[in-house]
Amino acid sequence: MEFVCIALSVYTFILFIRIILSWVSMAWSPPPGLTPFIRIIYDLTEPILAFFRRYIPPMGGFDLSPLVIFLILAVVRRQIGC
Repeated sequence: MEFVCIALSVYTFILFIRIILSWVSMAWSPPPGLTPFIRIIYDLTEPILAFFRRYIPPMGGFDLSPLVIFLILAVVRRQIGC
C-alpha cells in the first residue's frame, strides 16, 4: 500500500512539473540538455491528459484536464488512506 501512495505522490509531482513546463515553454525555449527530461515528463503525463481532454474541452483557453486529474488523484489517495 505504501508503494501505491508513493507512486501517486510522484505522479502528482510530475503532473505539477508538466503544468509549469507548459507555462514556461510559452516564453522560453529550453536548452538542448533539458530536452530529454522534458520529453520524459510529457511522455509520462500525455496519455492521461489526452484521455481527459477528449471529454473536457478547454474553457477560455485553459486546459482543465490537469485539475480533474489532481482531483481524482486526491480522491484515490484519500480512499486508500494516503
